[in-house]
Amino acid sequence: MAAKNPTRQTARELLANNLRILRAAKRLTQQELAEMASMDRGFLVALESASRRASMDTLDKLSKALGIAQHELLLPRDSGAR
Repeated sequence: MAAKNPTRQTARELLANNLRILRAAKRLTQQELAEMASMDRGFLVALESASRRASMDTLDKLSKALGIAQHELLLPRDSGAR
């Protein structure tokens, strides 16, 4: 069994990081983004903390609310990006 690379983020961690970065860049609160994406704020909080999984439908809602392509939610980036 291959050893895990400790610096490699999981897709869930990438999504969490990117949601925080992109939301902050657009100066949105968690409540505002949740409403724009038609989801509960608690679910968005769980996504941003990487404690819940996102379905393709959820990625679609979030990407539309943020005005980006779905794949951008899973691109590795620095916390200072955008």
